[in-house]
Amino acid sequence: MMSDGRPVLEKGLSQDRFRQFYYLKEELVIFCREEGLSMSGGKPELTERIAHYLETGEKLPNSAKRRSKPPKELTLNTQIEENITCSEKHRAFFKKVIGDDFKFNVRFLKWLRENPGKTYQDAVEEYLKIRDERKKGIKTDIGTQFEYNTYIRDFFADNKEHSLKDAITCWNHKKRLPGNNSYERSDLSALEDQDD
Repeated sequence: MMSDGRPVLEKGLSQDRFRQFYYLKEELVIFCREEGLSMSGGKPELTERIAHYLETGEKLPNSAKRRSKPPKELTLNTQIEENITCSEKHRAFFKKVIGDDFKFNVRFLKWLRENPGKTYQDAVEEYLKIRDERKKGIKTDIGTQFEYNTYIRDFFADNKEHSLKDAITCWNHKKRLPGNNSYERSDLSALEDQDD
């Protein structure tokens, strides 16, 4: 066991036990490096690769997608490339079309990656839609790899009177426990334990 109550991420750990606990992406990368597994991809890909390895001992081949080069010139009629990697060229294009307040955000980046073949005009329209929804306070989905962000958002939706420090205390308590990492009102017990 690690000092925080989680099992050590090592070869003998069962994949079921591994999935019960929260590990940082950095911890997953270190395990992959030590075991000779591919370190590419986001947290969900690393988790699946490690779980498969712990269950079967088999190293899955690298499934990383090849990035495509951006077109020489970006226009509103240009098609979004496969496996897009947003560069300064992309940022400059969107700032020119949308305005200096343009910023890449997770939802927009996800949309770009999921819509190759659509045009940059479509992308601009999607960005403006996302921006309008944010201004109206419409809650957006947070990707599963962002468990911390989801937890903190849900904590404050239920506890407006608490501080960020309180939210982080509850998160640190929750991630040491087996099971899901979703916010539950019972997590507030971590604040009572802190007062003792």
